[in-house]
Amino acid sequence: MNIFQRTGFIGRLNIKINDILKLILEAVSDKKAINPCVLELKGISDFTDYFIICSVESSQQMRAVAEGIQEKLKAGGVRMMHQEGQWDSAWILLDYGELIVHIFDEEARQFYNLEELWQNALQLEF
Repeated sequence: MNIFQRTGFIGRLNIKINDILKLILEAVSDKKAINPCVLELKGISDFTDYFIICSVESSQQMRAVAEGIQEKLKAGGVRMMHQEGQWDSAWILLDYGELIVHIFDEEARQFYNLEELWQNALQLEF
């Protein structure tokens, strides 16, 4: 095994990745996040298979989106590996191993422009 490969919790669950992505997008939609997108990074990334990216308008909304995602996935038996960022920051990252959720304020999303950085990734439609 390559030292950069990660074994997250998702691969050991009886839940399909598409179902997990749908749960995340449902939580994002419930909390009115802006412009969500899913990038499939299989074959172009050694550290994860999917990015879920969305924007929010306030720190309160950032917290609501992050907590909504965590609650839905926890109820489905999916455990988060790691979180980066605080509720009042411009960016929160929720690391689930095979997928990583990025919640940005609009300015940070434009600055980091992950969609352009990972332009070779397949953008999935749900």
